[in-house]
Amino acid sequence: MYELAKKILDETDGKICKNCLGRKLSKTIEGSNNIERADKVCDEFGIDLDDVECVICDNLFDKLDENLYKKIDDKIKQLGVEFETFLVGSQIDKEIQKRDEEFSEKFDLTVETIKKEVNRLIGLGIWERYDKEAEFERQDIVFNVDLRRKPKVKIQINPLYIEGKYNKLKRGIPQTKWPCSKCKGRGCEECNFTGKQYPESVEELISEHVLKLTKGREAKFHGAGREDIDVLMLGSGRPFVLEIKEPRIRNLDYAKLESEINKINEGKTAYHNLHPCERPRKAEIKQSSPNTYKVYRAIVKCDEAFDESKLDELTKLNEIHQQTPLRVLRRRTDMVRIKHVLDLSYEIIDDMTFAMTIKTEGGLYIKELISGDEGRSKPNVGEILGVNAICEQLDVIEVSEK
Repeated sequence: MYELAKKILDETDGKICKNCLGRKLSKTIEGSNNIERADKVCDEFGIDLDDVECVICDNLFDKLDENLYKKIDDKIKQLGVEFETFLVGSQIDKEIQKRDEEFSEKFDLTVETIKKEVNRLIGLGIWERYDKEAEFERQDIVFNVDLRRKPKVKIQINPLYIEGKYNKLKRGIPQTKWPCSKCKGRGCEECNFTGKQYPESVEELISEHVLKLTKGREAKFHGAGREDIDVLMLGSGRPFVLEIKEPRIRNLDYAKLESEINKINEGKTAYHNLHPCERPRKAEIKQSSPNTYKVYRAIVKCDEAFDESKLDELTKLNEIHQQTPLRVLRRRTDMVRIKHVLDLSYEIIDDMTFAMTIKTEGGLYIKELISGDEGRSKPNVGEILGVNAICEQLDVIEVSEK
């Protein structure tokens, strides 16, 4: 059992620290940690390795002392950061890593690398001091510890993701912040030096409040599609994920947050079912599946009286071929998309106006379905009725769950 230990001691002339010796023997000598394995070797051969100069790590592990944890504590307090989960990353001199790897290769050892041991030991120390959990997949913060010279500590604060649904109760509010078309966001007289095309958005009306509460650096809004600026979002609301970058405060009272934001934005927007979520949700809510749908209510205005008998033809609408609408062509690929109408009903308002409730696959442009968009949307409401028709008013009344 101690043959490998004897070879390692001979190779290093006994100049190896307990961490490095125990690490190299982790597959051959039992022990709860590397120090315990090394102590067994010391007892077996009657040697003392407490004050040796290690030829592998240059006594790197001596830097994992109370001074290092004071630096970590100072950095946590300086930032005022809250966290429940963490990860440790470290920077170690490349020569030390090279010696460690070459030593393992020489003895054909498949053991933990020195960097992994360092990260593990620092993580253990943080767990003992703060009772927080190390998490390798998704963590609140990352401790980056530079051990190449005098130890330095940096903290990477990972984003906070908040999921919910929103209603837009007032027309003229875009979903996200629009840069001013004249100055491109720099600020000019046209936009009153705000850099914005519109004074407020669904995004800003929630993010400004959340940023202040979390002491975050920046917010990014991810919606499950979007409605036009002149369209209301009613019903149960549209799903979204709000990404808060570098939040120092993570533990939020979501019920209280929701109530306060809705009170501030009464009559404009409302936000519901706010709760924390994981990073993949921001992509998931944007992915359309064959089962997703949207329901709209449109007021259709015709340029002349329509034949009421032709309205029933609208209820038979099914497959729609839509070439990218002219109004979005500057920012969307010009292509033909095939979408389906799932259900349609109507209500006559007068001889030139009717209301239409329509259930469709996500991605079908309703305004163009009505107008025909100069023949780019076929079939369309106008050609079926034999009149020129436009969407005078549009509301989203349901967005299906992803």
